[in-house]
Amino acid sequence: MTEPALRALLQSLVRGETTLDAAVSRLRDLPFEDIGFARVDHHRALRCGFAEVILCPGKTVEQVTAIFTRCAASGGNVLATRATHEVFEAIRREHPTGEYHPAARAVTLRQITPRTHTGRVVIVAAGTSDMPVAEEARVTCDIMDLAVESVYDVGVAGLHRLLASRESIASADVVIAVAGMEGALPSVVGGLVSCPVIAVPTSTGYGASFGGVTALLAMLNSCASGVTVVNIDNGFGAAYAAARILKARTS
Repeated sequence: MTEPALRALLQSLVRGETTLDAAVSRLRDLPFEDIGFARVDHHRALRCGFAEVILCPGKTVEQVTAIFTRCAASGGNVLATRATHEVFEAIRREHPTGEYHPAARAVTLRQITPRTHTGRVVIVAAGTSDMPVAEEARVTCDIMDLAVESVYDVGVAGLHRLLASRESIASADVVIAVAGMEGALPSVVGGLVSCPVIAVPTSTGYGASFGGVTALLAMLNSCASGVTVVNIDNGFGAAYAAARILKARTS
């Protein structure tokens, strides 16, 4: 349940439009709903500003669909990450307005009219191979109602490509920098902008990239002050962090 939905319910109760029993029934599943294999956190949006997000790997198609349906019942927007097309087809049978984002491997269901937020996120990705992680971040920003722009294939091997978009990147309120290989892009971006930079190492690269560990360590050792680093391939986590930064700035 979102804060606006809770306020609407309580106002309806005060005005006498909703009975006490009906209100209690609506609130019965707060703060969580136990469906046997999962405890769906309906209180998450009230505490953290966005509803619980479903990570699909490790769950059966039936489990993901059931959790998605219970999240949707609260009336908020729903996001499932690392979803296969099989998972999406199962969800779509229950929620025809759900949308699949193949590049991001994500499923979204928008039930709340987009709100305008102050602030803009720019996502820069070093290479086309980093796009799945960058797109996960973009889709997450979008379902969380953040203004977002993508600048892809601007890695340091061709620095002029990044500099061609310098004005747009420098005007961002938060930059998410996504890179694999040697992971140098966030350090370069961090030296060009004054806003927070969230670095996302990816598992893109050859043997000595160690599945993203090389990029992760490079980003953690960035000489550009103030660069924050999330886990390998965690585009979702970077976008969520960006949302919190912007929300704190405007609240």
